[in-house]
Amino acid sequence: MSGPQFERNAAWPRMGCELHAQEFGPFGREALSRYAAISGDDNPLHLNPESARAAGLADTPVHGMLMLACFESFIKSWRHDLFVARLSAKFLRPVLAGESIRISGRVLRSRSAPHRELILRLFARTPNDDPAILGEAEVLPAGPGSGG
Repeated sequence: MSGPQFERNAAWPRMGCELHAQEFGPFGREALSRYAAISGDDNPLHLNPESARAAGLADTPVHGMLMLACFESFIKSWRHDLFVARLSAKFLRPVLAGESIRISGRVLRSRSAPHRELILRLFARTPNDDPAILGEAEVLPAGPGSGG
């Protein structure tokens, strides 16, 4: 059940349904600076290559929350009739400035009665196909007051 946009009366996704991968980024230094200014997360680790090298990284890492925000866009591009009610993640490997992430996923649990709910397992991978983020989202049908 992945691919093009679905209407509200589209079939409810079943367990195991795959969400085709999408690329987000690259996350350049200017994007990291803008995110730091907007979010208030101006940790030098994300902005200063010398600070990143002192921490043992080859370059500045992309803010985790900036990448996590891409998960909602990914879900909305799959099914615009859903909204994210809960999102959790485990950060496995840094993604460095100038790199992109590729997000994919699958339906881990699908419930259609008495209330529709999906639990999605989400994966973000680095350009080298290394796992960067393992996420889980609870998504519900968009409706009045859902923001979707």
